[in-house]
Amino acid sequence: MKVKVVENDQELQDAYKVRMDVFVEEQKVPPEIEIDEFEDESTHVIIYDEGKPIATGRIREADGYGKLERICVLKSHRKFGLGKLIMDELETVGHKMDLKQFKLNAQTQAESFYEKQGYKTVSGEFLDANIPHVTMVKT
Repeated sequence: MKVKVVENDQELQDAYKVRMDVFVEEQKVPPEIEIDEFEDESTHVIIYDEGKPIATGRIREADGYGKLERICVLKSHRKFGLGKLIMDELETVGHKMDLKQFKLNAQTQAESFYEKQGYKTVSGEFLDANIPHVTMVKT
C-alpha cells in the first residue's frame, strides 16, 4: 500500500468517504461540520488497498505552520502503520510548500501516536466536535 497525493475529484470523493466512515459514522461527528471551508485550499493524501480507499489526511498552510488535519484510517486497517505513512506524506508535502513547522489538533486518545511522530503538546485539553483534543506542534 502506498500513500499518494489526491489528484482528481474521484480521489477527493474517496478521501471524503473515509472521513465520513471514521469521523461521522464511527465517532459521531456531525456530518455538516466534517466537510469544511478549508477543503479547496488543502492538499489531500490517500491510501488505497486493492482499489478501496482506507486512509486519508490533509495539510494546508496556517499561520506559518503546515496544519495537518482530518487524519484517519478505517477501523479495519488500523495497527498496520498507515497513520505514520499518512503523516510522513503530509510532512513531505509541507516541506515542498517550504513549511518548516507543523501543527495539528489531536484527539487525546491519539496523542501518544503523534508524540511518536515527534509532536509535542502545547495546549490544554479542549473539545472539538464534542471530542477531547490537544494542540501539538513539530519543528
